[in-house]
Amino acid sequence: MPDWLLFLDCPKGYAVGNTVSDPAVKPPPGPTGNTVELDYEAYHPKSSDAAAAAAPRVKPLGPIVVCHGLFGSKQNWRSLGRAMASRFGVDVYALDLRNHGTSPHIDGLDYRDMAADVGRFLAEKGLDNVVLIGHSMGGKVVMSAVLDAEIGKRVSKLISVDMSPRRGPLSKEFEQYMEGMVEIEEAKCETRSAADELLQKIEPDLGVRQFLLTNLTRNPPDSASWSWRIPVRTMQKHISSIGDFPYDAPGSTDEGGSGDARAWDGDVLFVKGAKSKYINRRNVPTNRAHFPNSKMVVMDTGHWCQAEKPNEFVQVVEDFIKGQTVDVTDEALKPRSA
Repeated sequence: MPDWLLFLDCPKGYAVGNTVSDPAVKPPPGPTGNTVELDYEAYHPKSSDAAAAAAPRVKPLGPIVVCHGLFGSKQNWRSLGRAMASRFGVDVYALDLRNHGTSPHIDGLDYRDMAADVGRFLAEKGLDNVVLIGHSMGGKVVMSAVLDAEIGKRVSKLISVDMSPRRGPLSKEFEQYMEGMVEIEEAKCETRSAADELLQKIEPDLGVRQFLLTNLTRNPPDSASWSWRIPVRTMQKHISSIGDFPYDAPGSTDEGGSGDARAWDGDVLFVKGAKSKYINRRNVPTNRAHFPNSKMVVMDTGHWCQAEKPNEFVQVVEDFIKGQTVDVTDEALKPRSA
């Protein structure tokens, strides 16, 4: 999968170790305070699973809860969910975040609201000592969650896959994707190929189009036309929220910040894709300010670390929960060779 979901990589004016808001970008709307009940898929270790029985565990190891990225769903983590349940001998829950998959649609995409949805899920399921994993947008969701004290106390470890808690505007391509999806909705396409043809006008990459089109469905099943599973107009309205992050890093000089600086001292792992720029030497200090007990590893992938090298990713997770991660954060902060 290509790195299609692109944030501008530290635009001119961004300070090392801080994220400075772009004055040209309209501030995203704030949180609504409303939560939804998230849909999910659960993967349980089988008692007869030899791999689970022999899996090296850290006791007590709690359940793993996973949050997908933008336009993704719980289905993206189906194979990995099964693999981690088997390997670690714990329950794994893959969530559909609000306005994604089969979770409820609601007006708002603020990270505080999405974090509260996750907190509600943990509370209603009675989950504690949780290992939270989030990719891309889901990474910001899980980081926002643990920075809420009530949610954070239920979490023992956090893994953010190729995402930093930074602020930044979205690329212009993103707006075009949303416009294309609205056009498809209005066209009432009777075939997936017709929808794909409309997307080709704005996106030549087949992989990108196929990923977006996973959100097409027939509702009801006997409908003559395809429609989006996700509320594209609501998401278009609130899309600027995706580039935001609700909390300032302690010690931040961001004049456009929220004024609410927070940190979490739990165990955190940042998984960086070597070919991706989402995590870089400019925002690593921000990672550490929010999460002083964080470590970082680098995988030889693009943005989709877990999809490009799933077996290696599971090993990265295992090393982290066993306390065997080799941290490369300091190496990442070194200036490039001339």
